[in-house]
Amino acid sequence: MRECGILLPIASLPSKYGIGAFSKEAYEFVDQLKEAGQSYWQILPLGPTGYGDSPYQSFSAFAGNPYFIDLEQLTKAGFLTEEECLETDFGEDEASIDYEKLYNGRFLLLKKAFLRWKEKMGRKGTDIDRIFEKRLIQETRDYCFYAALKRHFGEKSWILWDRDIRLRKKKAVEKYKRLLAEEIRFYEFQQFMFLKQWKKLKAYANKNGVRIIGDIPIYVAFDSADSWSHPELFQFDEENRPKAVAGCPPDAFSATGQLWGNPLYDWKYHKKTGFRWWLRRMKYCFDLYDVVRVDHFRGFDEYYAIPADAETAVNGTWEKGPGITLFKKMKKVFGKVNIIAEDLGFLTPSVYKLLEDTGFPGMKVLQFAFSTGERSCYLPYFYDHNCVVYTGTHDNDTVCGWYEAMEKEEKEFTKDYIGRGDTPRENVSWDFIRLAAASVADLSVVPLQDYLGVGKEGRINTPSTLGGNWTWRLKKGEFTPEIIERCRKLNWVYGRCRE
Repeated sequence: MRECGILLPIASLPSKYGIGAFSKEAYEFVDQLKEAGQSYWQILPLGPTGYGDSPYQSFSAFAGNPYFIDLEQLTKAGFLTEEECLETDFGEDEASIDYEKLYNGRFLLLKKAFLRWKEKMGRKGTDIDRIFEKRLIQETRDYCFYAALKRHFGEKSWILWDRDIRLRKKKAVEKYKRLLAEEIRFYEFQQFMFLKQWKKLKAYANKNGVRIIGDIPIYVAFDSADSWSHPELFQFDEENRPKAVAGCPPDAFSATGQLWGNPLYDWKYHKKTGFRWWLRRMKYCFDLYDVVRVDHFRGFDEYYAIPADAETAVNGTWEKGPGITLFKKMKKVFGKVNIIAEDLGFLTPSVYKLLEDTGFPGMKVLQFAFSTGERSCYLPYFYDHNCVVYTGTHDNDTVCGWYEAMEKEEKEFTKDYIGRGDTPRENVSWDFIRLAAASVADLSVVPLQDYLGVGKEGRINTPSTLGGNWTWRLKKGEFTPEIIERCRKLNWVYGRCRE
């Protein structure tokens, strides 16, 4: 079945209060997707973000970002006032996110909402601890304990906490659970509201024929509830410090490779437990999303291990991952699993074999197709139907920004391939959208910025850089009825549009 979708992070939605949220604008975007004939809305990871604001470096694989909680719904429920929200400084630029102001303002509002909600529950005689125990899985509650501890220790990484609680000694755990009980409840309230609002939005999307493609990084962050709560899952020493960390080896783009610093899994331990943690993680994801895009799929075949004390990624080694065993277990437990494998970059024959054995669709990115050297596997005539084609991803420039920066030779090759050389700048991205839609790929996904014809100012992320990333936002009214109709018509022409 030929289908199409649009990539837009939740954070990039327009809203009144500094960042995209599960607000009325999210419901309006679902309506726009339906009008545009789209079957999918692809988003980025929904977890709470840490240093650098990257959704791929989350404080938990089992928690949601409290920034996405819609303040207007809390206001309608009587837990906040509109004046309190409007008085909070979230930044003046509607096209950008100011994370520092969000951090300083959002949690104060959520704390007020929590106290009023708790008071209301108290008047009803409701046991809120029982509510949280019933609605939140254990790993989410582990995150809430970790988040309260992190606040208690001045937001320091858990490796810098007092030794007994860092190592989760029983007496220390009991002590801090008593000491921080109210703060833990505050974080549990956030997760309760996050899930309540997100599931309502997802149900609305599904009712309108729009399925959600979620996104998960293969690795967790070192400073996360996952690594603190379950050190046995990782390659740690007796003091719970990493023996080795994740990254990528040197290549044509970086002479020293990429040192990501994420903890590496102890795959022998995972296999011994029947991959219990991974099954819990995937169940959490399948409850949140209709389809899950798994980042860095290659790491399940082989992963690059770098000594923990290394300053670059030069001296790493390739080690064997769990391979097909993990995915066989998933299929045994869940049945058919809807996974998209992020298989970008240099791949070995064993990775291709793993992808073939799983049957998962891989990814094709048009911005990788037009090198004038070797024929790229991302050129559409190499595709088979079981793949997802993108004009670009969150890690790419927009099509317009990328095209403007192309070398002359590559641009000429691109014009020859497309068969058009006189396209006005504001319509360049539509040539590539058409190329994706016309391909044999089962699914075509286009970042919204490319439908809008936005330049490099619309880029979401530049890998291996800090600052200025994850801040782009859609302006209200920017996704116009004219663009929506053009989007629907183009995808209808190529057999992708829902009737």
